[in-house]
Amino acid sequence: MKEAREQHGVARVLINCAGIGTPKKILGKDGPQPLADFDRVVRVNLIGSFNLMRLMAADLQNAEALADGERGVIISTASVAAYEGQIGQAAYAASKGGIVGLTLPAARELAQFGIRVLAIAPGIFLTPMLLGLSEEVQRSLAASVPFPKLLGKPEQYASLAMEMIRNSYLNGEVVRIDGALRMAPK
Repeated sequence: MKEAREQHGVARVLINCAGIGTPKKILGKDGPQPLADFDRVVRVNLIGSFNLMRLMAADLQNAEALADGERGVIISTASVAAYEGQIGQAAYAASKGGIVGLTLPAARELAQFGIRVLAIAPGIFLTPMLLGLSEEVQRSLAASVPFPKLLGKPEQYASLAMEMIRNSYLNGEVVRIDGALRMAPK
């Protein structure tokens, strides 16, 4: 962050997009899930996002306020799994639930500095992980979305992030972008 600041000045926007998963059951055929697997997912997805949030807030607290008093906005990426986690995804769902739980308290705390905090909770999006699946599996996943029957596109996520940046009255919210999808247990 220091290097970026020195080259480009104070950043006003942070978008946390940390997201890894370890598809393993809590109690599988080989016994309990290794604690290290759960720990890794939480460290990357939740603690990594928190770490950048705190560093960004430290940079922004002394930045010159803009005309409306705002200094910047932090947007983290949750997931619909925070609300409807699936079997075998406890670590991922817990880490993304942590993002949801972090958003409002962080927004309230950082408001005194003119820093807004938001989160986006995507449904099934065309990410590198999904692009690695067969076209048949991708079609099946898209068919599970009520409307539109598509996998989310990166530009749709970006469009929502841009609106969150532009709309200075949005603060402390987690916004789902999922085509009305509600995940099944499996």
